[in-house]
Amino acid sequence: MNRSASKGSVRASLALSAALVWVVLSATVSAALPEDASGVTRTAAAARERACPIVYFDLGETLVHTADDGSTGYQPGAASYLRALRLRRIPVGLITNVPPSWGTTDAERAARLRQEVDATWRGPAPFAWKDFGDRVLTPRTEAERKPAPALWQRAKAGSGRCRVVYQAETAEEVRAASSLGFVPYQVGRPHRPAFLPVRLVELLGRRSPA
Repeated sequence: MNRSASKGSVRASLALSAALVWVVLSATVSAALPEDASGVTRTAAAARERACPIVYFDLGETLVHTADDGSTGYQPGAASYLRALRLRRIPVGLITNVPPSWGTTDAERAARLRQEVDATWRGPAPFAWKDFGDRVLTPRTEAERKPAPALWQRAKAGSGRCRVVYQAETAEEVRAASSLGFVPYQVGRPHRPAFLPVRLVELLGRRSPA
């Protein structure tokens, strides 16, 4: 086989792999779309009225990377992904372990977390703390530290009937979130999108939670 044909085969293989990822993810979402009593999928307009996905993340090695020298910055693709969610007005939150001694409330612990991250930040743009508002959930006690269910339960309880997504780099946390009713996605895996595609997040939000 000549070099040109070989390159063409590689490109075709990569394109096929990407297409398969999209088909699998899209099929998952399509199966989740609500149906009316006659078995017909409800209209997109009606679905949009109920759409309220909320995307929670782990922080370290999911959105933020800590280098060997102790400096921190965005994980590849994280800044643009948060920006895409922001443009679509999809709320985001953090579910992250910090020492309970950092404060008596989530707000106090979140403020200390921000100080710690900002003090070592070396990225070209600051971390988008404003996007997360008061949706930064941290353990009040050592017993609440992930993978204990407490933080996910608090996030779920505060989300009303919105569909909640959880994205993290560890399989253990993804499994725990899934068992508690979150739509799970393990980030950074080979041959898959770095994060759950934003369009699929929008579609998942149109499914009424159980």
